Amino acid sequence: MKIHEYQAKQLLAKAGAKVPRGVVAKTSDEAAAAFTELAGPLAVVKSQIHAGGRGKGRFKQFPDQPGVVLVKSAEAAKDHASRMLGSTLVTIQTGAEGKPVNVLLIEEGLKIAKEMYLGVVVDRESGGPILIASTEGGMEIEVVAHNTPEKILQEPFDVEAGLLPFQARNVAYRLGLEGTAIRSAEKLFRQVCQFFIDNDCSMVEINPLVVTAEGELVIGDAKVTFDDNALFRHQDLVALRDLNEEEPMEVQAQASGLSYVKLDGNLGCLVNGAGLAMSTMDIIKYHGGAPANFLDVGGGANVDQVTEAFRIILADPNVKGILVNIFGGIMKCDTIVTALLSAYDKIGITVPLVVRLEGTNVDVARKMLADSGKKIIVGTDLADAAKKAVASLGA
Repeated sequence: MKIHEYQAKQLLAKAGAKVPRGVVAKTSDEAAAAFTELAGPLAVVKSQIHAGGRGKGRFKQFPDQPGVVLVKSAEAAKDHASRMLGSTLVTIQTGAEGKPVNVLLIEEGLKIAKEMYLGVVVDRESGGPILIASTEGGMEIEVVAHNTPEKILQEPFDVEAGLLPFQARNVAYRLGLEGTAIRSAEKLFRQVCQFFIDNDCSMVEINPLVVTAEGELVIGDAKVTFDDNALFRHQDLVALRDLNEEEPMEVQAQASGLSYVKLDGNLGCLVNGAGLAMSTMDIIKYHGGAPANFLDVGGGANVDQVTEAFRIILADPNVKGILVNIFGGIMKCDTIVTALLSAYDKIGITVPLVVRLEGTNVDVARKMLADSGKKIIVGTDLADAAKKAVASLGA
């Protein structure tokens, strides 16, 4: 689960980390009032969407208006806010469709001496959290990793002990910090790492991490993602979720107990099992197709869930065909086919439908499909089904 920058900063400030003073604004008048409250002389008006690259982004309705802008007066804050609020911001991470901006963060200007990068993620190699830091703040970390990988520092730390003082100091020295900045870095690095652990995060990214003229480290921007599987322990964090920032079909699927991710292809996938779903997408690509989604109905799907799965897949206008790939283990094949045929009647499927079945009661299930009288193409195995599904798109 992602949250907005202003929410991330509020949580990090609560954990003791240093963040700039800021005020949330949902109208242009509130933006002007926020500038006055912060008492200038400079403030930053920042669009709040779940995407990076906002400073370089531009609005569809106002091509010259950036997503983040420095202002010197309440009038300027109001003027920029009036264009930003309700408009669609396009960044490198949103794609061409962009995202609507409904909230702004008005923040005090900082005396910036240096910008750095700080992040915490889960390291698959060590099986634990790892602190990532770089002197190249304000840039996408992927660009830094590609062009100058030697400038990325990594410090794994123990999930029980947290980042130890000597580790924090070591990173600070390697970043070239001195004096006051060393002490400030040791404190902030440990706070961020502990925040990551305490809140079951999957990512915390601070870019830029600002070193002020006084040598103090301040969080300039913050992106936080939480592990969905741990949210049952953090109901206070669930309340921060902004459904307007999420794909509507993914929200609908989650409410129905389905795991769905929208993709860019035109062949819909309905599969029971996450690993099987990944394999299904791979083999579709192998045979020249493009999956339109990842959709796992799970091992115990019922008629209602299968019906909802078809409804969600077909809600995507790009879908021109559907491949159903079922392995009957916990859920028997004939039970799945019963649900599938019922869903077929309820939804009125008009695109080509290819079904591959394997597992318990597969012969019974295949006979049910053959006797149904419906336009359903049966694949003898996964490769055959994928070939037929891809071929059906050109029919």
